Formats: sequence, structure tokens, C-alpha cells
Amino acid sequence: MARALVIGAGPAGLMAAEVLARAGHAVEVAEAKPSPARKFLMAGKSGLNLTKAEPQDAFRAAYAEAAVPLAGMLDAFGPEDLCKWAEDLGQPLFTGSTGRVFPVAMKGSPLLRAWLARLQAAGVVVHRRWRWTGWADGDCQFDTPDGPVTRRADATVLALGGASWARLGSDGTWAKLLAAEGVPLTPFAPANCGFRVAWSNHMARHFGQPVKGAALVVKGAVHRGEFVISARGVEGGGIYAVARDLRDGAELTLDLAPDLTVSALAERLSRPRGKASLANHLRKAARFDPVRVALLNEFARPLPDDPRALAQLAKALPVPLAGPRPLDEAISTAGGVAWAGVDSNLMLRARPGTFAAGEMLDWEAPTGGYLLTACFATGAWAGQGAAAWLEANAPA
Repeated sequence: MARALVIGAGPAGLMAAEVLARAGHAVEVAEAKPSPARKFLMAGKSGLNLTKAEPQDAFRAAYAEAAVPLAGMLDAFGPEDLCKWAEDLGQPLFTGSTGRVFPVAMKGSPLLRAWLARLQAAGVVVHRRWRWTGWADGDCQFDTPDGPVTRRADATVLALGGASWARLGSDGTWAKLLAAEGVPLTPFAPANCGFRVAWSNHMARHFGQPVKGAALVVKGAVHRGEFVISARGVEGGGIYAVARDLRDGAELTLDLAPDLTVSALAERLSRPRGKASLANHLRKAARFDPVRVALLNEFARPLPDDPRALAQLAKALPVPLAGPRPLDEAISTAGGVAWAGVDSNLMLRARPGTFAAGEMLDWEAPTGGYLLTACFATGAWAGQGAAAWLEANAPA
């Protein structure tokens, strides 16, 4: 029986292990942390958005230029396949109003427990606290609680994650090991990240508050989505959706009244104000909540008295960003193993018999189910590639 080794027990690694075990191979999984899939479980704390139900073209568009190399993998194991897989593990799903798909349990632990049990029943052995340190004479080296351990495998799948949330296992230290082997890498960059804002002291009372009813305008495109004001800046789903462009230097403006034209908003602001303060007038006439009033004051003070000028400001409020938050805080990362460094089966060209999957590869996508779907899809693809390699190359 051929021996396969998977390094990393997140969604991509465990999926590769499942595919390899199903193909009849002996599979060992090495995980650096005390328990598998810690980042997956963290995602489960917000409901575990597994995937998104939407037309194929719209789904693929979320991956931008990486949609081309990912296309075959998403066709082979896409949203519908992922849903069936989860339901086969006894986890009923539901689709929310925006197309996002969640387990009814709204957490990841029941799904993970069922999955690990199925893998164990298939003969997959998971080693915990085994930290990969590289190769020596073709063998994989690990630091373990029992000292250094060496494993020789007929095929290896690397699924070590990106370079954010190091405490959950994705620390990106593998990049130096692969670079030393001649694997081409794209520098890491934060994706789905917050951005720093140098707030005045007046904003402190609003820290932790969501910004609702506004639209984010980046490079002329309008995005509707909530975000949160924090002591560190701005973050949340609305920001993550435009994070790539903001990271690359695009400017952010807010439309605080996206359902009104400038003229309609100006008409409302032209109503008699009496003795009311401008802030109260904005609340009553324009129905701005305190957070939107605070943002308008923060970035455009002193506010003009002219209703039309004020309406124009509210419809295109510049937000000065001071750059992305640190890499380790990002939900996910861009960069990693360049597509030129792997073949069509995700095998490293520099190390035949070794495959890469998940966030190790150079792709990024917004939150909303796209990240997990691609991790599962690339894990399954790498597992199939490794199984095909074993079929053709493993000793009898």
C-alpha cells in the first residue's frame, strides 16, 4: 500500500487526506497545533459560512484573476458538491437571504467531529503537535513532543495555510522552506483585512459601532455592506469586500445616503431647522444615525451650511486610510506559491511528488463562502493529483 503524507489539518489538508484514503492509500496527517482545523473552528464562531449559492459566473468572479487556474477545481468540487459533502456528514444546511450557506447548527464543531470520525474509520492517522521543519534526504522532518521525527512518503500534500492568524496555525514560515527548494513565491499581503484610521478623540464613543445604511465607493464601483468603527480603524464585511483595491492604493469614499440622489437629500436638508443643531437636523431631516453624523463631522468639519453642498459631501465623503492592519490580523492572505510553481495537478514543479493546496496557493477572495469553498476544492484536487501520482509512481 502506497504511503501518503498530508502536512496541515485544516479544510484543504483534511480533504486531501479523505480523497487519498478513498483511493486506497495509507494516509498520515501531521498537524502542528494540539488539535486540527483551528481556523476552521474560529470561522464557525460566526456561523461557519461554508459556501455561497449564486450563478457560476458570479461565484468565479470573486476570485478575480485566480478564477482561471481555479476553474477546473471549482467545477470538480464546487458549492453544490460541498453542500452535499456536509449533508452526508449529517449536517443539514440552510441558505440565507444573500445566498450564503450555513450549517443549521451555526457552528463548525459538529461538522468537524463527524469528519474526523469518518477519516479515522477510513484509516487516516492524525498526528498532533508535529511541526514540519523541512526535508532531509527526501524525508520530511518534524519537531514533536517526543523529539525529532522523520517520515518518508510516496506522495506528500502540503496544506499549511497562509500567513495570518499565526496562533491558529497559519504562520507562513513554510515559505522560507519552499523558497530554498526553488519554488516560486508571491509575497504575502493581507486580504479581507481592516484599515487604519487616525481618529480624533471625538470618535471614541462610537468604537465598536456598526455603520449601516451607507455605501462604500471604490474606483467608481458602489458596494453595499456594513462595517465597524474600531479604535484601530475600520473593519468588517463591507470593508473586506473592497480590501484588495484599498490595499493596492485605491481611495475610499462613503455615500451616507445611497438611496437618495444629491437633489433629494439637499431637499430634505433644506427643510426649516429652527434652533436645532446641525447634528440634530441631519438626524431628523436626513434620518442619519449618530454614527453617520459622527463620520460626516470627523472627515468634513466644518460642515457647510448650504444644503446642496452638505448633501454633496454626504454622498461622497472621503475617508483617509493609513494603510492595512498588520498581516497577522487579516482573515486571509494573498500571495504564496505562485501558479507557475505548480502543474495542473497542483504538484510542485521543483519537487515531484509534493503537492500544495489551500491558502498556500496564490489566490484571494472576499468573505462570504468563497474562501472555504476554494480551500476544500484545492484540497480535493491536490488529493486526486497525489493519488494519480501514487498510481503511476509508487512502488508495487
